[in-house]
Amino acid sequence: MRRSAAVIGGGVGGLAVAIGLLRAGWSVTVFERATGLPETGTGLGIWPSALRALDQLGVGPVARDRGHAQPGGAMRRPDGSVVATLDVDRIRRRHGEGVLLLSRPVLLGLLAEALPAGTVRFASPVTDVAALADGYDVVVGADGIRSATRVSMFGDRYPLRYAGMTAWRGTVSLELLAGGETWGRGRKFGLTPQGPGMTNWYAAVATRPGYQPPEGDLAALRGWFGDWHDPVPTVLGRLDPAGLLRHDVQFLPALPSYVRGRLVLLGDAAHAMTPDLGQGACQALIDAVVLAQALAAEPDVASALARYDGLRRGPTQRMAAMATWAGRLAQVRRFTGVRDAALRMALAFGPPG
Repeated sequence: MRRSAAVIGGGVGGLAVAIGLLRAGWSVTVFERATGLPETGTGLGIWPSALRALDQLGVGPVARDRGHAQPGGAMRRPDGSVVATLDVDRIRRRHGEGVLLLSRPVLLGLLAEALPAGTVRFASPVTDVAALADGYDVVVGADGIRSATRVSMFGDRYPLRYAGMTAWRGTVSLELLAGGETWGRGRKFGLTPQGPGMTNWYAAVATRPGYQPPEGDLAALRGWFGDWHDPVPTVLGRLDPAGLLRHDVQFLPALPSYVRGRLVLLGDAAHAMTPDLGQGACQALIDAVVLAQALAAEPDVASALARYDGLRRGPTQRMAAMATWAGRLAQVRRFTGVRDAALRMALAFGPPG
């Protein structure tokens, strides 16, 4: 008898696990609250381990065709002096290829194309996870940082935690050959090339949760970063206030399990981490492949979910802890020389590829 899965959430992890399960012979339905795929979104760095996950899903060649290799980048001080550089050649030597840059809409689009029509039910929020579970062999919670599936499993015992910074982000009409981050005292500004004529930007400032600049976001950003090195002032000069996104940076404390009964979590629903290592999408892709492989290989769902939990909970929680540590470095206001030395060391080793 063909086994069935409901996937709650049609983001990166949800679409990826749907592909994996369909390839394993499962019947899959994805429930997505949005009315369709997004048309805009920031860029994602896909590291070699996540590229291998895309290969296992059969979409790696398409991803490489639509993305572009991340060029070298640098970590700088506000005056433009270099703290450390990202050695992309070293990454290629170590892992066989470098980091691929893809915008979120492009990644979601190529994943969706690999699914049969009708697999994703848009405009279909799930309001009762327990009731949904009655009709499927497994329910995958891929519903993001504010996961209803996680709440169904654990109640309010694991609330999100504030990471100490408020972030702003968006895209700007500007073409850069290379990106990077600039770190000041308790604040940072980052740039990532997205494609021809477009650049992703983000800024983060150590402040209280829920902070809203009284002078307005754009004026505050220009006040904090307007005298930093080029091209930061150029980016700030081109920002459209209507396109600014502001949010508190939050993370999920370590869960005791990613599984309860027939419910299983992946991606941000399981291990939402701060964006400091750029690993959120990568870990969701790896989660999806490992979960699909476990469900294909094990004779029963319980054994498969236990195998997935054993393989993924430890590595993802360690990655999340590394991201939290990196985020705390950015909040340092004193002894920035010591911080810069730690940053050089962290960038030299980098996250697992």
